[in-house]
Amino acid sequence: MMRITEKGEKARALFLSGYNCAQAVAGAFSEEMGLPSEAVLRMTMPFGGGMGRLREVCGAFSGIVFVVGQLWGDAEPQSPNKAAVYAVVQSMSDNFKAEMGSIICREILGLEKDSGTDPHPSKRTEEYYHKRPCAEICALAASMLEEYIKEKSGAGIG
Repeated sequence: MMRITEKGEKARALFLSGYNCAQAVAGAFSEEMGLPSEAVLRMTMPFGGGMGRLREVCGAFSGIVFVVGQLWGDAEPQSPNKAAVYAVVQSMSDNFKAEMGSIICREILGLEKDSGTDPHPSKRTEEYYHKRPCAEICALAASMLEEYIKEKSGAGIG
């Protein structure tokens, strides 16, 4: 298991304060993205619970993808940078899968395929935090991304 970094601790704290996985991971990097924390938390809210609680792509992984887009993406429709950004996402996916076994929320949580159709988030209770690995997944995802950023700073992406 990977060492938890400063950003990992920040993501864990955000999750434990009530934010969803995507908000926690992306929120930990608001300063690096040059975006107000409130804006990041608002933009990433729909990605929680595996995309709107559908239990599809893990919110923590979606938070990574959001940050990657903000740090290295651009707005050119035929961007020559697109392949490099996709390569970063694929590399992060490989790393995430190596740690978690999947990037799919329900698979990570051991839920049935149709378990995510209720849009109401689970109540954040002591029991919730004990039975769900999400706080640790957020810490791991943010740590993974922080290490990647440190590795790649000055060297470009990809």
